[in-house]
Amino acid sequence: MADALSKVPDVDIDPEGKFKYILVNIKVKGGTEHKVIVRGTKTAEYHNHIFEKVNPAMEALGLECNCLGGGKIEHNNTEKKLRVFGESTGYGKADHAVTVEKLKSVFKDYEITME
Repeated sequence: MADALSKVPDVDIDPEGKFKYILVNIKVKGGTEHKVIVRGTKTAEYHNHIFEKVNPAMEALGLECNCLGGGKIEHNNTEKKLRVFGESTGYGKADHAVTVEKLKSVFKDYEITME
């Protein structure tokens, strides 16, 4: 089952624009192995809309997930910049430092800032 964790991308965000994001802890059901993932999209009016898509997808892989908080990301792919800021009313503020580290692992040549 730990193999299921490795198949889940650490980051899945929209390629451009300003949008809501959530930080999610996923773990093997009944196990201790886990990792944190970032999910963000413009299609979500509220942060819980993102979680409502992520949770069933993770359950289908035999994983459990819980939301660690949310915020917003501004993605400028022309200038290769990402800005992490804000918070979720429902889930509270995500640890933006964790989010930035996850983003750096995927967007290696970007300037990534947080507020």
